[in-house]
Amino acid sequence: MGPEGAGVKIVTALVRPHALDAVRRALERHAVLGMTITEVGTCEPGRVEVHKGARVEVDVVPRLRIETVVDDEIVERLLDQLQSNLEGADGQLWVRHVDLVLRVRTGEMGSDAV
Repeated sequence: MGPEGAGVKIVTALVRPHALDAVRRALERHAVLGMTITEVGTCEPGRVEVHKGARVEVDVVPRLRIETVVDDEIVERLLDQLQSNLEGADGQLWVRHVDLVLRVRTGEMGSDAV
């Protein structure tokens, strides 16, 4: 692999909408200001929740998928901060390697493009 993606990861948080501020605070603490936020739903057949005192079966639970591309150097600290900020919240975090990052406007590649 070349230097184009060396040291770059995508960190994804899949959380309930009310947890957005906790994720944002964790990212900002590590000077990560850019993120992509997508409204999604997770299929959880048979899940029962209480709404206005009534038990309701919910098949699709609303979630936010928050993604950001960061340098390898901060991934572990960022995950620790996210886990701390989201303590007790329902969600998932995962990290994927990035093979190539190219900032179209400037032509920067790899961690320079993050």
